[in-house]
Amino acid sequence: MSIELNNPSNPESVLSVRTQNSVLADLRDRIAGAVYGPGEPGYDAARSGFNLLADHRPAVIAVPANPFDVVEAVRFAVDEDLRVAVLATGHGPGAAADGALLINTSHLDSVSVDPVNRTATVAAGVKWGPVLEASAAHGLAPLLGSSTDVGAVGYTLGGGFGWLGRHYGLASDAVRSFDLVTPAGEALKVSADAHPDVFWALKGGGAGSLGVVTSMEIDLFPVATVYAGNLFYPASDAAAVLRRFREWAPAQSDELTSAVTLMNFPPLDIVPEPLRGQSFVMFRGCWSGDIDAGKDVVDEWRRWKTPEIDMWGELPFAAADAISMDPTDPMPAMVTTEWCNDIADGAIDVITSNVLPRPGAMPLILFAEFRHAGGAIAAHAAEAVNDRGRCDEFLLEMGAIVPDPHVGLAVESALRLTRRALEPYVTGAAYLNFTEFEERADRSASAFSEIHRQKIAAIKTDLDPQNRFCHGTVLS
Repeated sequence: MSIELNNPSNPESVLSVRTQNSVLADLRDRIAGAVYGPGEPGYDAARSGFNLLADHRPAVIAVPANPFDVVEAVRFAVDEDLRVAVLATGHGPGAAADGALLINTSHLDSVSVDPVNRTATVAAGVKWGPVLEASAAHGLAPLLGSSTDVGAVGYTLGGGFGWLGRHYGLASDAVRSFDLVTPAGEALKVSADAHPDVFWALKGGGAGSLGVVTSMEIDLFPVATVYAGNLFYPASDAAAVLRRFREWAPAQSDELTSAVTLMNFPPLDIVPEPLRGQSFVMFRGCWSGDIDAGKDVVDEWRRWKTPEIDMWGELPFAAADAISMDPTDPMPAMVTTEWCNDIADGAIDVITSNVLPRPGAMPLILFAEFRHAGGAIAAHAAEAVNDRGRCDEFLLEMGAIVPDPHVGLAVESALRLTRRALEPYVTGAAYLNFTEFEERADRSASAFSEIHRQKIAAIKTDLDPQNRFCHGTVLS
């Protein structure tokens, strides 16, 4: 008897006597890395990631020590008729991997930089921090996101819209090649010249559906110093700031990637004292051109209205975490997303009324951010797999922390109702990196035009006819 493929009612009871005594031993014999079954020491740590709301209950976990282990782990899944899920850092979790083989790639942690060719080779478990550090030593930068704590490969597979986005495009645009283990357990190097259809699908088609990417080669860009940061305005100015932003941002140079964020800073020790428990609306961003020109651009906001706190300034791009100030400790969180071509007055009303705190009540939604896209993001949209999920003017992300399970349903409801109220003002397209759990399954297809959806679905069917990799982005 082998491990069952279908979801069991009690995933931790899936392992049969043969599995416990023999099959896990077979996998341990096949790979150099660790293998964990339910109830064994190390199992809980290996199934956990950044988002503590994710509660994977896999039948078996493999933690490969090298890419060859990934090949053997996938072949083991084929032999045992197991579904396969992939976990690196645990940001942006998809469907729960109950009863599946979970491949935890966090030990694939190598990074190398070629400063002559301006490239980096990044393994599957690497976060952006080490990539940025190694690149910055040569005056270069990768197209990372708002936090260096996020896994580089998973972020890139979902597209990757960071603070250099309007200047250089999404992270997926900068990929030269992927090393992929297919659902059949075949190791491929895919690029524009080798398996170009698979390469196209991976460049923004989402993570965890076409196999396991064990590493990628990416372009680096000549960015060392930027003008970046935040202007903090009172939360009561939110509507005025958003109205100004929607008119002002589209006229700016592609050297500026900017956003307006409504933020309810929680009363936690990790939050700096002046911000703790306070609500603000922030104009934030990153200018990656001439520093003096960037200062002149931000001075337009200072002249419009003096901020309460001014944190814009010249800084090394290696310190880019200071822009978004994202948390780095694991936490239970929810996010959702929408695209829009204009920040309509109705959308401003919805966001301000649902995000900003009401007297005597704790806000359920932690933040809402409208990020200005266009530039190189839109310029490369037509040929990209996720064409519909990157071609509009503004990207909205909303997020919440769920500090207590008892408020989880209330938080989920607040996000859902806010999205519903926004329906008249948005396109309905999803940005894949800001979808999680059931929403990823429900909305993945909206990131693709119909012709691209059909193409990527055909690629998926060809690579994975049994849909063994069914816990990531839904491609059909």
